[in-house]
Amino acid sequence: MNIDPARAERALEEGKALLRGAPRNAAFTPLCQWLRKGFPQYNWVGVYLLEGQELSLAAWDGENATEHTTIPLAMGICGMAAREKRTINVKDVRKRPEYLACFLETRSEIVVPIMDGRTCLGEIDIDGKTEGAYDASDESFLERLAVELVPFARAELRSSSSRA
Repeated sequence: MNIDPARAERALEEGKALLRGAPRNAAFTPLCQWLRKGFPQYNWVGVYLLEGQELSLAAWDGENATEHTTIPLAMGICGMAAREKRTINVKDVRKRPEYLACFLETRSEIVVPIMDGRTCLGEIDIDGKTEGAYDASDESFLERLAVELVPFARAELRSSSSRA
């Protein structure tokens, strides 16, 4: 939705400050809330973590919960982004047969992997109610934010593997 570069820089600093103040094991929920509140085109925001061959919902903010709390790596736009280790920006989800529908009103989706070098730890998943809600400025902003999430994703994954 064309995030002004100055706004993106301010938002990235705000996001970093939010993360600095968050416990390592509880950073994702306030981040999802902050993104949804700060960017009106982000109608539903979730963070998934990659555990084996499955994405597991770690936190979300939106009008409604998703039924997709776990997503096999082989399925959907989320699975594709994690498998291919790249951002996927879908302008119209109705034209993508691999899209896993969560909400009837969703028209666009952007999924940004959280990468630790060449390893995908998880992803940021955002749904929008309008076609073409996201552009290259959203991609750039969210990719930069995803870099900041790496230590939090590592901590969550370590914590969940020690509980298993």
